[in-house]
Amino acid sequence: MDSMTIQQFEVTGLAQFSYMVEDSGKAVVIDPMRDISRYLEAAAAKGVKITHVVETHIHADYASGAKALAEHTGAELAVSAHDAGERFQYTMPHRSLRNGDAVKVGKVQLKAIHTPGHTPEHISFLLEREGSTVPVAFFSGDFLFVGSLGRPDLLGEKETARLAAELYRSVSQRIAGLPDELPVYPGHGAGSLCGAGMSDRPMSTLGEERTSNPYFGFGEHEFVQKILDASPEMPSYYPLMKELNSHGAVAYESLPVMKALSPAEVSEISATVIDLRKPDAFGTEHIPGALNIGLGGNLAMWAGWILAPETEIVLAGESVEDCGEARTVLARVGLDRVTGYLHGGMAAWIASGRPAMSLKQDTKSEIEHADRALILDVRSAAERQNSGIAGARGITLGELPAAITSLNHSQEIIAICGTGYRSSAAASLLQRAGFAQVSHLSGGIAKLEGHL
Repeated sequence: MDSMTIQQFEVTGLAQFSYMVEDSGKAVVIDPMRDISRYLEAAAAKGVKITHVVETHIHADYASGAKALAEHTGAELAVSAHDAGERFQYTMPHRSLRNGDAVKVGKVQLKAIHTPGHTPEHISFLLEREGSTVPVAFFSGDFLFVGSLGRPDLLGEKETARLAAELYRSVSQRIAGLPDELPVYPGHGAGSLCGAGMSDRPMSTLGEERTSNPYFGFGEHEFVQKILDASPEMPSYYPLMKELNSHGAVAYESLPVMKALSPAEVSEISATVIDLRKPDAFGTEHIPGALNIGLGGNLAMWAGWILAPETEIVLAGESVEDCGEARTVLARVGLDRVTGYLHGGMAAWIASGRPAMSLKQDTKSEIEHADRALILDVRSAAERQNSGIAGARGITLGELPAAITSLNHSQEIIAICGTGYRSSAAASLLQRAGFAQVSHLSGGIAKLEGHL
């Protein structure tokens, strides 16, 4: 009887996949997130021991839990040896894996295949059964996604051409001998900025990717041009995450307990307030200077992009549970200095008699008649190419803090995005910077369809 199982873990917002492969009472975890309790609970539920932790590469978009999970369980940490001489290198205690090396767990093994391109040290893992030459699964990390490939520009312009060429060789040569029917388990899905145009499907097969992935089947020159043209904007926190993951982040569970703060205590703290509520609630009333980065959207990515890692943070939400969830999400991108949360939420703030601000929520009609206002489109460049408002200025939300000085404080500004989530965040950033005539389009640009 086959005892081997594969369990996939998904983190929405970051669109990240990690995995636990279990066989004969032992387990290996692939690319774990920083909040390691999920893997400990899964292993306990199955009655298995985590004996190995492996990573495909030094991650840029989230804080890895590999070091913390290995330390907590006593498991062997095995990572790429192909980081030697590169800008980012693993410095925590580990076993180094070169191309062809294997990690054995029960009666199966994970064999490392060096697949550089997204990063120079990137390895993928081929799952094989003892005594069989037919591979069971391919854990492709950020090399191969469903419908896409990993972006090759994470290390800056000087390294991009080299990595794009390596990515081409990984696609055309390094996995060429693997069978079409081989299941592919990627490191990310739709919504991640580690590549462009990913599918929302959690897995694929190598044959499906060879026939339908838009980056397969080209010569090197065409491939390199196509992959570079497709790369989306890169969040500014990515290099910081790579540095953090080179050394290994401390376990999320070891961070200080978040405090319940009274309105008076929040007033006295020199901290950035992140208001987790929906745009309409934030627009009605909020703490002066608060940023509206809602819990329901891509909180990790946008907070990581907008805020420096040393930022001291206070959370304001609808419930204690929301604030607790947000604290976990923020830690996934290295935002650890969450001092506490506003006890009682905005109701307690208002009841204390402290001042509150509002943010105007514009309607479709108001946008159509805003002749003198600057329309600020904070969607991605790719989104703006497909639709928009004539004369609007495009600045992706994550790039807005650096671009604020280029905007006119005396001009009326109306922020727009796809659904209203990013535009509310953008308007709150402008309001915090002292812009008095700021509003955003409620419900997003979808409200304007047919009227552009």
